[in-house]
Amino acid sequence: MSPERTSAEENGGIARIFLRYAQAFAWVRNVPVLGPAARWASGKLVPRGTLSWVQVRHGVGAGLWMRVNPRTGGQTLQGTGEPAVQDALQKNLRPGMIFFDLGANIGFFSLIGARLVGAAGRVVSFEADPEIAARLRENVAKNGFEHVAVEQRAVWSEPRMVTFARVDTATSPDRGQGHVSSGEAGGDVISVEAVSLDDYCRSGPAPDFIKCDVEGAEIEVFRGAKCVFAEKRPIFLCELHGEEQRRMLTAELSALGYRCTDCDATHLLALPQ
Repeated sequence: MSPERTSAEENGGIARIFLRYAQAFAWVRNVPVLGPAARWASGKLVPRGTLSWVQVRHGVGAGLWMRVNPRTGGQTLQGTGEPAVQDALQKNLRPGMIFFDLGANIGFFSLIGARLVGAAGRVVSFEADPEIAARLRENVAKNGFEHVAVEQRAVWSEPRMVTFARVDTATSPDRGQGHVSSGEAGGDVISVEAVSLDDYCRSGPAPDFIKCDVEGAEIEVFRGAKCVFAEKRPIFLCELHGEEQRRMLTAELSALGYRCTDCDATHLLALPQ
């Protein structure tokens, strides 16, 4: 563990105070003179590498433990992140179901899913970024969820190696906008293994519910899961990136006999009929 990370963990009390009140005082950052001073002070008190264990306070995930970055963990702490997604999971996941979380990040929805499906069910969490996948495993272990499997792989239209662009932590401390890229030079780019859902499910049970948030690769994910959708007919909850993607997915799913509805402006819920 780096010296910065060690001191940050030792200074957990300050980190938790920062986590609790950072959003309320975010406006200060835009004030001339005061803003730069506040950013400098916060950087000294709570370095960017800080992580702190918290329990979710409200919502479907209330009581779950997560190790979060104080700069981005406010919604996780309060349990208020993406309420439409939380609502869809609560309404449709049942004990004993198999839940696939594509683009799981640090696992907020994977943990909620694990709670809802119970020990008789199973959760498979796909996260391509190795650093974030390691944090995801920590969160799963802290909550004692032995029925969650973490796959440090991307999900794509076919099994192969892909180029994955990691977002700088100065922009996104939890690297939540990492994505499969076209291989452009520059930035923090790594090579990761990708798998298609059709290929993955040949050696294990297929999902009853898929949550997909893969930063623009949703069409590629669907192309690699045609057999899963045709045969298993899972519920599909997908974050959308543009109207063309919405149109294409809605057309494809409707042709398979799904009823598609908008959970909110950026999420499509497809239910098999």
